[in-house]
Amino acid sequence: MTAEGFLEGRRLQMARGVLLQCIMGGYPAARFYGSDDGDLALVAEPSMIHPLPWSDEPRALAICDADELSGESSNLSTRGQLKKVIARYAARGLAPVVATELEFFVFAPNTDPTQPFRPPVGFDGRREDGQSAFSVSSNNGLRPFFSEVYKCMAALGLPRDTFMHEMGVSQFEINLLHGDPLLLADQTFLFKHLLKEVALKHGLSVVCMAKPLAHTPGSSMHIHQSLVEIATGKNVFSDESGQPTAMFRHFIGGQQAGMADFTALFAPNVNSYQRLCHPFASPNNACWSHDNRAAGLRIPASSPVARRVENRLPGADANPYLAIAASLAAGLHGIEHELEPTEAIQGEFEVPDNLSLPCTLHAALERLKRSQLARELFGQEFIEGYIASKTMELTSFFDEITPWERRVLAAQA
Repeated sequence: MTAEGFLEGRRLQMARGVLLQCIMGGYPAARFYGSDDGDLALVAEPSMIHPLPWSDEPRALAICDADELSGESSNLSTRGQLKKVIARYAARGLAPVVATELEFFVFAPNTDPTQPFRPPVGFDGRREDGQSAFSVSSNNGLRPFFSEVYKCMAALGLPRDTFMHEMGVSQFEINLLHGDPLLLADQTFLFKHLLKEVALKHGLSVVCMAKPLAHTPGSSMHIHQSLVEIATGKNVFSDESGQPTAMFRHFIGGQQAGMADFTALFAPNVNSYQRLCHPFASPNNACWSHDNRAAGLRIPASSPVARRVENRLPGADANPYLAIAASLAAGLHGIEHELEPTEAIQGEFEVPDNLSLPCTLHAALERLKRSQLARELFGQEFIEGYIASKTMELTSFFDEITPWERRVLAAQA
């Protein structure tokens, strides 16, 4: 939209079906978004209108709510779904506080998708070979890129906490400061968009796939969650003596109850399960533990005022609005029904059958299809539309034969 049209308050409308557009560009049957495929209104969030600092010509981006023309939030909107979950907490006098940890890879341009990704050429003329994890070295040649990333983050009002080189080849992690869940979802979305745009300016490619390289750790989007009383700002996961509360236990119990049903929301793509099937601290389970990275739900070591639950299941490819909404909705379900968690696990452990999670997109979608909890928390229209869109993507994947199949199976009798 032109700046003039936006400033005049002209309404921008979009077909409902666009909210169910699959990643290849197609759409499920019209019955999933209304057979008329009528319009939605895109209503800009006033605090999320940003001039784009990386653009050579003046441009701005406005994050919008997708509302029905009658005024209510569309059931198909993931941002709208998150706002509904936050409102349910507010009705109980509670406000969730979240933070996201986003991992990503920075690669050289990859013009041939049949070839593996490669790291950029460093200042010494070589490509990183995986020995730079947690290093302070800048030999990878990415200083100009990250300098612009930091400047653009500041221009967009994205406060960053910590930044590091992660375990993978040319893999990095940035932690955003904790705060309101809707704000953090917006910031996570903006940050991923910023990364890709700035990378293009520097002749690089940022990849937020869950598992872009074989034999290498994948990229996560861990979600840290706590709850505070709106009236006092007190963390309700700790009591006056600093001990965990019943609400803390119930929140964990709800997370455990929802993780298998919601796996397809946390791990939305075929590639998501490559990360989960080769753990590298990417646990595919609903166990919980005190400071054990093998558990799907980890309680980080902290003071009582910072007691929180880390959901380690979502990958970097997850929709931040939907992943945060699903995680918080599960926790609220546990509070409302006073669900008790299993015993905490420590050290090396075997995952009990009742705490294992789907390990393929097909299995995760089948579990979501059977989930009454998902329909109760997100509505029939959203869940059925989501499944329809993801089923199209899965079908498209199965329409291709991979190099592994040709290399390994072609010679079989």
